[in-house]
Amino acid sequence: MEGRASPPVRGARTPAAPPPTGNYLKAFVTGATGFLGAHVARVLAEQGAELRLLVRSTSDLRNIEGLKADRVTGDLRSPASLEKAIAGCDTIFHVAADYRLWVRDPEQMYRSNVEGTRAVLEAARKAGVRRVVYTSSVATMGFQSNGTAADEDSPVALADMIGHYKRSKYMAEQIALEAGRGGQHVVVVNPSTPVGEMDIKPTPTGRIVVDFLKKKFPAYVDTGLNLVDATECARGHVAALEKGRTGERYVLGGENLTLKQILDKLAAITGLPSPKVKVPYALALATGVVDEMVTGWIRGREPRASIDAVRMGRKKMFVSSAKAERELGWQSVPVDGALRRAVAWFRAKGYA
Repeated sequence: MEGRASPPVRGARTPAAPPPTGNYLKAFVTGATGFLGAHVARVLAEQGAELRLLVRSTSDLRNIEGLKADRVTGDLRSPASLEKAIAGCDTIFHVAADYRLWVRDPEQMYRSNVEGTRAVLEAARKAGVRRVVYTSSVATMGFQSNGTAADEDSPVALADMIGHYKRSKYMAEQIALEAGRGGQHVVVVNPSTPVGEMDIKPTPTGRIVVDFLKKKFPAYVDTGLNLVDATECARGHVAALEKGRTGERYVLGGENLTLKQILDKLAAITGLPSPKVKVPYALALATGVVDEMVTGWIRGREPRASIDAVRMGRKKMFVSSAKAERELGWQSVPVDGALRRAVAWFRAKGYA
């Protein structure tokens, strides 16, 4: 695992499996109670798919209210429950992940993200599932300090991954790619940073919006993200099912923006002031150390600015979706509409 990932052979064409259509597609979706998974499930429902959704006994079900779907109780950490839940489905969208930038017990994250992915793929093999779309992340890309946009061919290794979330997603992605190379019909998508409504947790990106609405952004750091409309990203998942090549991965990105540009967009949408003070990296890191110690280890809650989050921010996470544009028909769209929907949703739901 510590070695560098094998780069794909440019120009090589791996035939895709015949895509199911909405007329008979029976799709099993993990993570539908979460943010991106809820968007994937709703896009599939709109296209006529018959849905079966994995939920845990403790899941918050608000994101799937009113959705016509079978619900099965199970857990990524319980292979037996997955085999029972997947039986009879012909397609899987494995969207679920433990997405936290700080965790007290990292072992639980690896069990969900790494071993959970292995278990889903094994259950899919046993059930004769025709096609699997695995949701990875651009967190697994090879980013450079000069801000050059990363893509599927950017050199990267496990040693480059900062923090347990990135490491676990990289390891899970390797399992999915190996399954594809081994003949299982698996396609990997790498969403950038989704934004929009239904971010109930909220995700680290959603917290940026919430903190801005609460006027908790007195300053900013020099970092950058690629933001993608969550609904468009969900449609990209379906495009990967229909057009993606087995054993390949596809970046689904939107706009490359600095954090300052994101905050300026939020200011234009809300009328609230955008911060004007830029915090040096050393001060941001010191703040992360204190926040992680006090909020994380003493109070037992996820810090707003963990050490790993600050370290990740030292490189701008800019990406190119050119491969998805060529092969999936993906189109990157401005995120202003998604940011407006996120602001309206967070306000309507009482987050700010």
